[in-house]
Amino acid sequence: MNGLSGKEIEIVSFLELDEKFFFTRKDIKRFFKNYNEVSVYLHKLKNKGRIIKLNKSKYYLIPVKAFKGYWSEHPFILVDEIFNGKNYYINGYAAAHYWKLIDQIPTKTEVYCTNKRGGREIFNHKIVFKTLRKHRITGFERKQIKSHGFNIATKKKVKEWLKSKE
Repeated sequence: MNGLSGKEIEIVSFLELDEKFFFTRKDIKRFFKNYNEVSVYLHKLKNKGRIIKLNKSKYYLIPVKAFKGYWSEHPFILVDEIFNGKNYYINGYAAAHYWKLIDQIPTKTEVYCTNKRGGREIFNHKIVFKTLRKHRITGFERKQIKSHGFNIATKKKVKEWLKSKE
């Protein structure tokens, strides 16, 4: 691992051996004396392209086996980790493709949630956040990809959404 200090290699190795690609500060705090030191090393790893910040407290470790730092994770898993598994669901063309209602591979994932707006690009995949009130976050199912759960709109709701787009 070129360009990483001894402590950075220790952290990356620890996380990879535990297969903990999604992690928080709490998971690595044992390697440091204080909160500030954790922040400094997280910032260094982020600048070197070894981690990606998903939300205020969660990070994604890009594995050592990634070719020249290029890696990919399923967008539905990333969305679930960004929202910690609650107050969101995936809809739009990504959901239609998941339910095999369309053959086209979507270029973005639409996420209906309560607390984010705008969009974000992670691993060259665009995630668009659309805000809803909490009582409108209904009509979704909990499904799994690669033994990781995520919330997706029901097939019936996606069909209704597709009809509204015609």
